Amino acid sequence: MPIKKTELYSSLWKSCDELRGGMDASQYKDYVLVLLFVKYISDKYTGVKYAPIKVEAAYSFEAMRKLKGTSNIGDDINKKILGKILENNTHLQISDFANFNDPEKLGNGKEMVDKLTNLIAIFENDNLDFSSNQADGDDILGDAYEYLMRHFATESGKSKGQFYTPAEVSRVLAKILQIKNPTNSTSIYDPTCGSGSLLLKVASEAEVNVSIYGQEMDVATATLAKMNMVLHGNSTYEIKQGNTIANPYFVNGHQLKTFDYVVANPPFSNKNWSSGIKADDGNIIDNFERFKNYGIPPPKNGDYAFLLHIIRSLKSTGKGAIILPHGVLFRGNAEATIRENLVKKGYVKGIIGLPANLFYGTGIPACIIVIDKENASSRKGIFMVDASKGFIKDGNKNRLREQDIHKIVDIFTSMQPIAKYSRMVAFDEIAQNDYNLNIPRYIDSQEVEDKQDIKAHLQGGIPVLDIDALQNYWEVFSDLRKGLFEPFSSGYVQLKSTEDKVKETIYNHKQFTQFATLCHQTFDKWKTKTIPLLEAINAETKPKKLIQQISEAILQQYLPLPLIDGYNVYQYLLNYWNSIMQDDTYIIVAEGWAAGNELTYEKDKKGNTDYTKWDGKLIPKTLMIKIFFEAEQTHINQLQAHRDALIQQMQELEEEHNVEGGLLEDATNGINLPTPKNDTNNSEKISVKSVTVRLKKIDNEQLKMDNAEEIKLLKKYMKLNDEKLSADKEIKTALQALETKVLEQYKILTPKQIKEIVISHKWIAQLSTDIQTELQQISQNLTQRIKTLGSRYNTTLIEHTKAVTELEGKVTKHLIKMGYEMG
Repeated sequence: MPIKKTELYSSLWKSCDELRGGMDASQYKDYVLVLLFVKYISDKYTGVKYAPIKVEAAYSFEAMRKLKGTSNIGDDINKKILGKILENNTHLQISDFANFNDPEKLGNGKEMVDKLTNLIAIFENDNLDFSSNQADGDDILGDAYEYLMRHFATESGKSKGQFYTPAEVSRVLAKILQIKNPTNSTSIYDPTCGSGSLLLKVASEAEVNVSIYGQEMDVATATLAKMNMVLHGNSTYEIKQGNTIANPYFVNGHQLKTFDYVVANPPFSNKNWSSGIKADDGNIIDNFERFKNYGIPPPKNGDYAFLLHIIRSLKSTGKGAIILPHGVLFRGNAEATIRENLVKKGYVKGIIGLPANLFYGTGIPACIIVIDKENASSRKGIFMVDASKGFIKDGNKNRLREQDIHKIVDIFTSMQPIAKYSRMVAFDEIAQNDYNLNIPRYIDSQEVEDKQDIKAHLQGGIPVLDIDALQNYWEVFSDLRKGLFEPFSSGYVQLKSTEDKVKETIYNHKQFTQFATLCHQTFDKWKTKTIPLLEAINAETKPKKLIQQISEAILQQYLPLPLIDGYNVYQYLLNYWNSIMQDDTYIIVAEGWAAGNELTYEKDKKGNTDYTKWDGKLIPKTLMIKIFFEAEQTHINQLQAHRDALIQQMQELEEEHNVEGGLLEDATNGINLPTPKNDTNNSEKISVKSVTVRLKKIDNEQLKMDNAEEIKLLKKYMKLNDEKLSADKEIKTALQALETKVLEQYKILTPKQIKEIVISHKWIAQLSTDIQTELQQISQNLTQRIKTLGSRYNTTLIEHTKAVTELEGKVTKHLIKMGYEMG
């Protein structure tokens, strides 16, 4: 029974994190990812002829498992497992693997044995089976690797997260390059490739095995890149370790090797970029002429060194994209000269401004500079996109959402101008700004200031200019404007009704209801096309291709609609996919729709299955009750409401009479009952025990006469308690009966019923509810804006002054009555 993917990855990370101890995450990742690598190649290639990685049982993961608990486990992993892998795969190097016998990182003696034993045990999880991995984006491996890399980058601290470019940013670069007609010889290069995640994202867009080239300065990170290539099934790769600027490995004689596509996320503002090419006299010696005709980057900032390296590494038809800090767009001196020369060459196709705090290791905002040599001679301007405001908070970092990625790519590839977001900036305009490329100079993305109208404050009325600013609403609801406002004076209007009627007027207006109907019809059209695709989910389904297909369909369905943001609707679907629908789909792919008949059980602290705590694997218990046993649940709700009312009456009796001098005060006297931990009231509480004791104390004729009212209340309390106990028993019986019915219903669900429940009642129903919020938001925003304008100018300054004068007069009279002299 496969575990849900989201649960698997989170448990994998939790286990790894617990084992880390005092080791920095940037070091610990080297051990975890090597284990992941060995597990993968063992599952995938053990005993397989002509595999890209040769693995035999004697040095596979199974052999590593046998080392658990042995005193020489670290040395044996190095020699008997990793050493043999290296011996049989000459394209790997000893530097590609962490030292599993390092006491400084793993501890001595038993500490090392326990840590490595537990680390191996993490990967013994039956659900981590990579034998059928297809490296097509749907495999458990790629997602597990991505999940671990993200978390390691997050935990690695400010200076050590550079090995990983966030997957969302990598996808933007990969998609805006628009790789066309790729073949095996199509070349992709990253001169600062880190762990290779950016290269792999670009390669995945090609949908064929392209030739991958990368260079990385850090030894351990270059190792990650090599393993990453193997883990993702890329056999045509070359990853080199070394300083790209001083000693580029990809050369043809004295010239840099050129590529079809180049991408990079170099270290921002590298102060040591010239190390290895700086002569004793301070001059830069660049044998590859990367800076010729452009200028030498400043000594303490290497951003343009990497950009110029990319340009030199591109074929004449090549295209590239590089992530750089925003400062490269406007800094002066040497960088200003380089920037001007670049613009004049026509190589810069576009610039995309990204949100701040996206990257691990820095919080500064960055941009993507898109290079296109092929069309440089005919280029008339630079297309700019300000995407700085599209993100979501994710812990202490910002993250691009699916809708942000899609919008950036859509707008950039279509070169579509959108107010406050994107536009084509002509070279003449850039020249007039001294070749400063700072995006805010060309795109004003700031929200329009909500200005106050002095005349309206003085004389009343709502400025027509403020109403005109809502033109996007009036284009859809032209008659609604007439229904809301009437003339007040020249250039001013007033509400036809009171502010509290605005919402009702909007909701009930014919044009709004027509628009709501259009929105529902749009969803129904998508639903009609999508349900057959969902019903066809089987063992051959690729979940990631499925979600891509249905999410693109919903986006295209909603984009033409006015007022509704199609990208928001798209995000609703992706959010639901990531939280619920993805796990459901993977379960169906693995087990078939029959999984809808099955249950899942919780485990206690000792790991034992608790059969009293269960739910449906695909169909939640609550949904089963809603569909099949609504009457039974309604009856239970009524019983619970009755029980809660009894409890409320008992509490009211106590609150009213268990006070000093109250009739029930003596019901707690002399009884040392424990006070609940969360009770901040130190007074004694009434309980069944205390009431019983009190009734016994006054159980004679004289006391009964003296305490008749108290006895009456005590008996009422006991009667209420008896009724509550009876209600509790009835509720328990009803719940047990309902649970039995639900369990039996799971067993008899047919495949057709399961599909209908999961698809229509669970998936589609939830999406419909989520998307409905977009329509509600439209009416709420319009309502709130109109009410704000109405209340702002509802009372004129003269009326305010009159009210203040009246209040001053009243205060003065009161003060005089109190004997104060008013001067």
